[in-house]
Amino acid sequence: MTTEPAQAELSQAFSALLDEVRAVERKMLDAQPPLDEPDLLDGYRLTFSLLRVAVDAYVWNEKERPRLVDVIAPFLKWGGDNSDAYYQLAPIDPTRTYRVSGNRGDAVYLSMTVYGGPDDGHYSDRIVGTLNDRSLNFDADGNFEFTLSPTPTDGPGLILEPDAVFALTRDYVNHRATDRRPVWTIEALDAPQRRSEDRADLTRRLKAARTWLAEQLSFLPTRLEPPNEIHEPYPVPSQTYGWAAGDAAYAMGAFDLRPDQALVIEGTSPDCAFWNLCLWNSFLHTFDFRSERTTINGAEVTYEADGSWRIVIGERDPGHPNWVSTAGRPRGLIWLRWFLPAATPSQPVCRVIAVDDGVA
Repeated sequence: MTTEPAQAELSQAFSALLDEVRAVERKMLDAQPPLDEPDLLDGYRLTFSLLRVAVDAYVWNEKERPRLVDVIAPFLKWGGDNSDAYYQLAPIDPTRTYRVSGNRGDAVYLSMTVYGGPDDGHYSDRIVGTLNDRSLNFDADGNFEFTLSPTPTDGPGLILEPDAVFALTRDYVNHRATDRRPVWTIEALDAPQRRSEDRADLTRRLKAARTWLAEQLSFLPTRLEPPNEIHEPYPVPSQTYGWAAGDAAYAMGAFDLRPDQALVIEGTSPDCAFWNLCLWNSFLHTFDFRSERTTINGAEVTYEADGSWRIVIGERDPGHPNWVSTAGRPRGLIWLRWFLPAATPSQPVCRVIAVDDGVA
């Protein structure tokens, strides 16, 4: 039989989550400098993307019977989404053993990363381990299987350390419109027969969802200075904030351009499984890549004779094969990522040009 204090705490947690959702609008409207109109509208959409992920990850999902749920999609944008990738998330219990299986499809890179840290909705603060396709065994049809366990097991697998809380899959394809998406399943080998239901547990889940939502918004919107530059690329250390990959290198920049200008980015990429460049708004999600090319990957790039590349960012097409559209936005963020790079990439060089002058 439930008690009045338990109901009061549940009601309070429910109200606090809804209040956090309502607070997003105020934060957007109070942003300084004011948001550009497209970013403001994206901010409203972002609210529901974040709420959906928070509810899927913390309110519905179970460590005893975890489900790998999509957390990135063309209409589910947040946290640095990507036009060439699929991401799925599942909560895990570090004391349990899980069987993970699937099929690689047409992925040029796939992985599962386990994150450690607090289990109360705060973002993960370290990478427990990563298992990618280079360390998996595939049969002739592309099927694979491995384990997550607190103790060593035979075959491929990851050791679950005591603070392990989430597992995240990453699947990268070169041609999203035609490539087969990988398939993943996860199963706890010692799951209880019946789901446990009580008010204290739901209260805890609602509090975690609210904490996660608030933390996502704590560093948004993002502006990067100076514009029209790419910062030095860096590999991700094991101590990381959020759900970054442990076997990738990243670089971030920004653009601020008039309609008659373009940003030329010149660089080289080391041997790697996959790399791409994405344009983001100030909430770290991609522009509409279904309507026009607002991202480009290494399989789509036209390279120079020496293997280097030149990417041109602007509102108008300058007649260059590696043009990436700003979708009519005057400002935005630039994000590059390289998976399994042979070395940390060199810093790209940027210059602003007049579109009518052409790309020399």
